[in-house]
Amino acid sequence: MQSVYIETTIPSYLTSRKSRQAALAADQDATRFWWDDQRRRFRLFTSVFTLAEAGAGDPTLAGKRLAALAGIPTLDIPDDFESLESDIIQLLQLPDKAATDASHLALAIVHKMDYLLTWNCTHLANAILQKELIDYCGYHQLHVPVICTPETLIRQQP
Repeated sequence: MQSVYIETTIPSYLTSRKSRQAALAADQDATRFWWDDQRRRFRLFTSVFTLAEAGAGDPTLAGKRLAALAGIPTLDIPDDFESLESDIIQLLQLPDKAATDASHLALAIVHKMDYLLTWNCTHLANAILQKELIDYCGYHQLHVPVICTPETLIRQQP
């Protein structure tokens, strides 16, 4: 069974009130469909970074996000983690406010996750940045997870 790292945008889209913006509402629907219909096909993992981000903000909404993540194992943070995290920040030229995106990605790499599931298309599910990451990981002989949205991690029934 393949592994999926759950990044913070997934419980956010899953538990938030449906948006009035059509595109965002469609992404929320895709997240709910994936969560309800597809997630059992995978081994799910998350991290302390996801839990910290999901637990921030409005206590009622944070509670819903954390409840969605309940029972999903968290990945440990290995000793060499900070070096990779720093390299990713530099490689992808992430702003300070997006440093946790590098944390999610570094954990998915070191734990050899098959997929990193996210709606963060600015810093994670971005084809240009993924090309940079593939080149970097290839050079350093590191695993590269497939970074995707719930919309693209759906197996159609035959």
